[in-house]
Amino acid sequence: MQWVETTGKTIDEAKGLALDQLGVGEDDTEFEVLEEPRSGLFGRVKGEARVRARVRPTAVRPKLERRDRKKGREGTERAPREQREARAPREARGPREQAQPAVAGGNGSATVTGSQAAKQRTPKPRREPVDTGNPNTGQREDSDVSAQQVGEEAKKFLGELISAFGLDGTVDLREDGDDLELTVTGSDLGLMVGPRGNTLLAIQDLTRVASQRRLGDHDTRLRVDIGGYRERRREALSRFALDVAAQVAASGEARALEAMPSSDRKVIHDVLTDRTDVVTRSEGDDPDRRVVIAPANA
Repeated sequence: MQWVETTGKTIDEAKGLALDQLGVGEDDTEFEVLEEPRSGLFGRVKGEARVRARVRPTAVRPKLERRDRKKGREGTERAPREQREARAPREARGPREQAQPAVAGGNGSATVTGSQAAKQRTPKPRREPVDTGNPNTGQREDSDVSAQQVGEEAKKFLGELISAFGLDGTVDLREDGDDLELTVTGSDLGLMVGPRGNTLLAIQDLTRVASQRRLGDHDTRLRVDIGGYRERRREALSRFALDVAAQVAASGEARALEAMPSSDRKVIHDVLTDRTDVVTRSEGDDPDRRVVIAPANA
């Protein structure tokens, strides 16, 4: 999993910025505090907090372990029932437990009950478990899928999706290490963007499923843009953030913005990160997580 580093005036602020970049909740994130602010004279704080974070790796329990646990639970539930039946009088048992006709064998005969006959049946062969990771650690093995393979699968999926929408467009792929960006260009692509980019975000999630998850990739970061919407959205959010920051600095009162996806929150943080009169932080949980712009001296 790729690590991201963020800084802030406090550790909580740095963690909040990292959550915005990763786009996940705090329970799904692993943090490392690299540097803490230092106390100076007269209670002033010197330096910044610096943390790094990544999405917490998902542990996959091998199927063999799940099967063994299930078998153990079934055995625990079955044992008391068999003990009760063994203590019950013979006449109280159902017809399945009555003695069956004698079966000749060797020099004598034996009476076989229904439960004993069931035990003598030939068990079905067990299927070998599929190896889903390291059986000693339970951790998922690193994928050897290349970023190029993921990008090509994503490009193919988007091309087919454009055709399904009945639109004309082309898909371009840009690779930068583990970062993949796919841009769709064409005319009348507003249907694939949707109100406030909601359809675009859904298409991006579907593209990730069709490429990264299907191939077992855990390292690349994939982003989709359609019709230049993201750039126009960035410009509009930048102007909006600067206007709100000016109002907050003049009034001295903090202002909470509307709930936004992580990509939009990151734009707000990035635009205002160099300002000394205001600070930004994120509050709440997705999908209601929002940016708060506050005076720096508050």
